[in-house]
Amino acid sequence: MSPPDRQPHPLPPAPSPERALEVALYADDLERCAEFYETVIGLERGPEMPGRHVFFRLGAGMLLIFRPSASEQPPNNPALPVPPHGARGPGHLCFAAESNELPLWVERLEAAGIAIEADFTWPGGARSLYFRDPAGNSIEFAEPSLWARG
Repeated sequence: MSPPDRQPHPLPPAPSPERALEVALYADDLERCAEFYETVIGLERGPEMPGRHVFFRLGAGMLLIFRPSASEQPPNNPALPVPPHGARGPGHLCFAAESNELPLWVERLEAAGIAIEADFTWPGGARSLYFRDPAGNSIEFAEPSLWARG
């Protein structure tokens, strides 16, 4: 397929997506990660398939955590032909948090024994704090103004 700027023919119109419905992270130890997102982060556990995935409600969307060695395999249910996928190494996810919520997250993470890797203010004024989940994924809480349209 040609890069978008080299399309031989114009593409038909389609609306731009407004938000992500699902975001995925990968972890070899699903139960350890599930406990972290449920107890430390406070997300509501959703559907799961032991040894393959555990999902969490995240506002109107879902956080999907897959065990890569399982999700890389073709599905064995022809009614759900989800293509194989997976990733190795640390991923990244950023949760939105208002400025008055960030000190509460610092306190909660520290109480849970989670090391904060970075806590700083971006040039535009938004604050971010970074830490790791049990799988080594880089997790961030940031003020929504970080990506506000100017």
